Amino acid sequence: MDNSAERKVRVLQVQNNYNISESDLAEQIVKGLPTERFSVTTAFLKKKPAPGDPVSCAQHSVYFDFKSAELKGVRRFVALYRLYQFCRKEQFDVVICHRFKPTHIFLLLNRLLGFQRCISVTHGLGDYDRRYRRKVVGRWLTDNWRFVGVSQAVREDLISHCPSLNPENTVVINNAIDIERAQSVQLSREQARAELGLAEDVFLFGTIGRLVPVKGHSNLIKAAALLKERYPHMQVVIIGGGRDEKVLNTQIAEAGLEQAVILAGWKDNALRYVKAFDVFVLPSLSEGLPLSLLEAMSGAVPTIGSNIPQIRAVIDRLGLLAPPRDPEALAKTMEEYLALDEGEIRQRGAAHLQALLTKYNINDYRTQYRLLIEKMGVSELK
Repeated sequence: MDNSAERKVRVLQVQNNYNISESDLAEQIVKGLPTERFSVTTAFLKKKPAPGDPVSCAQHSVYFDFKSAELKGVRRFVALYRLYQFCRKEQFDVVICHRFKPTHIFLLLNRLLGFQRCISVTHGLGDYDRRYRRKVVGRWLTDNWRFVGVSQAVREDLISHCPSLNPENTVVINNAIDIERAQSVQLSREQARAELGLAEDVFLFGTIGRLVPVKGHSNLIKAAALLKERYPHMQVVIIGGGRDEKVLNTQIAEAGLEQAVILAGWKDNALRYVKAFDVFVLPSLSEGLPLSLLEAMSGAVPTIGSNIPQIRAVIDRLGLLAPPRDPEALAKTMEEYLALDEGEIRQRGAAHLQALLTKYNINDYRTQYRLLIEKMGVSELK
């Protein structure tokens, strides 16, 4: 690396898997660190890009390409030694780890290398439910660490599960999205429906997410079954792929909902389609801070969400809430929107967008990570 980079604060950002997308929030952290002051290296423990795949906007990228087995048991010590050699050579001032695996590794390496500042970002609830993970943090945590929850609910979950974490060393930085970029890629209502093969004259409830039980799609399908006879012009579309696809298709067929509920499959950059929806529905049983919800709001789409802390914190007094695992209550909230006229729907969507601009702006997100580093004493680093 060049000499000019050596004079800057040297930041290493570590992710478990190579996976860079347009909405990658780790990339937004990089964008929030001015290049005249910071030199950022992005490291991926597993996988690497194929020719033509996107790469990090950091000044430097490293792909260790470890296999999963190399990060477990006795074999992980070989990986640890490689990482130790790399970090000792590069002399990073600040390390930012995303999720538990990188955090675990750098809790250990920090004891050997004594990094100036370390940050661990937790992206979901329950990451420290396991006793082993709590023990790791309790044993190896030092004063130069800060833990970040991507929502208030995640921060509270961290503090409640890990006795070594507290309000002083654990903070919240809300997930956010680049609203201008999101809006720039969103298709118009007409284009989005055409690409999804949906009619123009239906009232469309839509959702985006992996087809896994925790996303609550089964309850959304049950709610649709309760409404289909009274509202033949209503449809539900679910964008996403996952292990529950066969189960959900069976549920749809058994309920006779083939025309009312559409599994649209996985879509690259799915936020392109949010304007196809009249209302966005997030029936999840658990969430960290759902980016799909923020993406829907960026398209001025009103919402329904499960009445759980992570979702309620985003849409309370904006959208409608229904208890999780309660299809009857969910159907009633869907009916409330079905009773509104087009102007009222637009008005509610506009209120969602305004709230997003106020609370989940990507510029604020970038600034908060920079300020966190500075508050930890980065201005004193040489």
